[in-house]
Amino acid sequence: MKGLEDKRVLVTGASSGIGQAIAIRFAQDGARVVINYRRGLDGARETEETILKGGAKHAPSLIQADIAQAADVDRMFDSILEDLGGIDILINNAGFLIEGQSHEIPLEAFEQVIATNLTGAFLCAQRTIADLRKREAPGVIVNVSSVHEVIPKPHYIGYSVSKGGMKNLTRTLALEYAQHGIRVNAIGPGATLTPMNDSWRDDPKRREEVERHIPMGRSGTSEEMAAAAAFLASDEASYITGQSLFIDGGLTL
Repeated sequence: MKGLEDKRVLVTGASSGIGQAIAIRFAQDGARVVINYRRGLDGARETEETILKGGAKHAPSLIQADIAQAADVDRMFDSILEDLGGIDILINNAGFLIEGQSHEIPLEAFEQVIATNLTGAFLCAQRTIADLRKREAPGVIVNVSSVHEVIPKPHYIGYSVSKGGMKNLTRTLALEYAQHGIRVNAIGPGATLTPMNDSWRDDPKRREEVERHIPMGRSGTSEEMAAAAAFLASDEASYITGQSLFIDGGLTL
C-alpha cells in the first residue's frame, strides 16, 4: 500500500484476531511494526514469527502494556519513542467484551470494557498526537471500532457504549487535528472469524444464525479488516478523515 514503507506503526492488541492480521499486513507493506499485547505473549510471538517468516523488511518489536492503565500507556510510549524516535501510525485495536443483561451486569464489568475499548484508545491517541505535534509531523490514527457503533448489541452494553464513544472519539480528533496533517478514521468490522467470536464461529447452528442476517451471506476475515486498515493509513486515503468505514458484508444496511 502506498506510503506505508518504513512508517513506525503501533498496533495495540496485536496478539490475536484482527490486531494480529493488521500487524502482519503492515509489516508486509514495509512498515516498522510494534506489537502490543496485554497477556497474550504466545500470540504476540506468533505474530512476530509470522512477520519474520514472511520476509518483512523490518523485524517487529514486542511490548507488553495494559492500555486500560495510564501508567502502562506512558511506559509503552516512552519506550517506543526512545527506541524508534516517534510514531507515524497508531492502530487502536485492543478491545474485549463482557456478556450480561444490562440490568444485571456489575458496574465493575462495565467499567472494565470502557477502560480498555474507549479510555485506552483515547490515551494512546493522546500520546501519539502529542508526539506528532512535537515533531510537527503528519500522522494517522485508525481506530478499530465495530458495526456496533451504530447497531445496538443487547447483552453487551459496555461494548456497544464503548464503540459508540469511539465513533465520536474518531470524529472529534479528526476535526481538531486535521489542520496539523493528522488524519483519524475508524474501521467498523461486522461479523468476523476471530477468537473473540468463538462462541458462534465454531458452532454451525449459531454461525448460520449470525450469517443469515448478512446480505453477502458470510462472515468476514481478519485479513479483510487488515486490508481496510492499511488503506485508511496509506497515502491512498490522504483526503479521508473523520470517517468510519464499515467492512460488514452489508450488515449495516
